[in-house]
Amino acid sequence: MTPKEMRKKSIAMMAVERFHCSQAVAAVGQEKLGRGNDEVIRAMGAFGGGLGGNGEVCGALAGALAVIGLRYSRAHAEEKENPQMWADTQEMVRRFRDEIVKLDGTICCRDIAQVNWLSRTETKAFYQGDKVKKCIRIVGETALLLGEMLERG
Repeated sequence: MTPKEMRKKSIAMMAVERFHCSQAVAAVGQEKLGRGNDEVIRAMGAFGGGLGGNGEVCGALAGALAVIGLRYSRAHAEEKENPQMWADTQEMVRRFRDEIVKLDGTICCRDIAQVNWLSRTETKAFYQGDKVKKCIRIVGETALLLGEMLERG
């Protein structure tokens, strides 16, 4: 899967299939790595809406960081963690902030999406209005950046 295909698929997952931003980015990232773990995708659902709907860190960014961790971190004590994880996570956060959401000046979902996820009325308006389009774009651009970083090795 190319980075452009990752962008296209992640957009479809969010816009058409109604996955959370965090799930869409994590799913295409896993696929790029040649892995597929439904449990990871389920777990990433709780990161949508800025960490459980609290408006904190953008879920698209959280999904990308999870994939970088999947690539470089460890699950068992006898495994070794690749220190490249830290350089890649720092680059992802910096580029997400400076390139993808630069006009918002933050990585916080509440400021990017301009919605209070704890309000059913605001959440419904978000999905029925134009604000969702911004998040769909962010998901696609985050997936594209992740794909480019993963290809770089």
